[in-house]
Amino acid sequence: MIEIDGSHGEGGGQILRTSVALSALTMKPIRVVNIRLRRPKPGLKFQHVTGIELTGQLVDAEVTGLEVGSTELEFVPHKRRGGSFKMNIGTAGSISLVLQAVLPAAVLSPNSVRFTLTGGTDVKWSPPVDYLQHVFGHMLKRMGPEMKIRQVKRGHYPRGGGIVECDVIPSTQLNPINEADFGEPVNVEGISHCVKLPSHVAERQARTSEKIIRSELGLEPDIHIEHYPKENDPHLGPGSGIVLWAESNNGLRLGADSLGERGVRAESVGKRCANRLVDEVLTGRAVDSHLCDMLIPYLAVASGKSIIGVTEITSHLLTNISTVREVLGTSVEVEGESGKPGMIEIQGSGFSL
Repeated sequence: MIEIDGSHGEGGGQILRTSVALSALTMKPIRVVNIRLRRPKPGLKFQHVTGIELTGQLVDAEVTGLEVGSTELEFVPHKRRGGSFKMNIGTAGSISLVLQAVLPAAVLSPNSVRFTLTGGTDVKWSPPVDYLQHVFGHMLKRMGPEMKIRQVKRGHYPRGGGIVECDVIPSTQLNPINEADFGEPVNVEGISHCVKLPSHVAERQARTSEKIIRSELGLEPDIHIEHYPKENDPHLGPGSGIVLWAESNNGLRLGADSLGERGVRAESVGKRCANRLVDEVLTGRAVDSHLCDMLIPYLAVASGKSIIGVTEITSHLLTNISTVREVLGTSVEVEGESGKPGMIEIQGSGFSL
């Protein structure tokens, strides 16, 4: 059994999610110790329990230590399966982070998979579901599998209540990626939303972003406004946000997002998102600072060597690289400094069903 020290690197939930995902993907049993040991409230949180429980269902795993507050976990997978799975994460626990845990096993499942998840769609410290759909999903399709997301209802902090349906069409193996440069940006799209708030909130977020994109990138963005009339708004609580993505002549996408907050003007939310996207594009690299760490588990089992240019070498990226080295023995070379653009070369194991 492979043992992973969950206090290494950032010492957060990322090590846990990636370790369990790789275990389910390769059918190798693992033990994770010292889970979130240096955090104010160490051990598993409810959303971690949910993600691991769901991943366990995908591979008929025997799991011990699966309870809130636990600092040690054993995950022993037995058999892959597809099918439909439902899970309520509770309040505004991140649906995106649960999907990060379960998707690696799902994309190499023997049958198609559907997840129906209830929780938070737009919450702090995790990618919005819109980003997963339009940026992560776009790159995943280049590797072979296809992920289709339908956001039935949004869920914001603190009440959550968002509902997402995610269908996965798996592959027998994953294609490597060889993309160093983004290329020429040719299009910017996005979604600006607000729920249980006046429609002008989403409109102001979008209009501010559009001005910046026009000025800095010379492109006319197409930002969809999502708003619900007060009498027909099914959401549990108020919230807003915006997700933007730029597409290049190479068919690559870079993304950015910004979440609305109480006391923060809609213009500030839109400005923050647009400036982040501009910064990503101007590096000239192919993979944005959010996507790069999410891709590592997939590249580690792809059918050959991958080389990607990343807009920033982040702590999340380094944590995931360390984890795939430890769990799979993967060869990964990192060129560049932390916090700066860089290059990643990773030799995939060629795993296939």
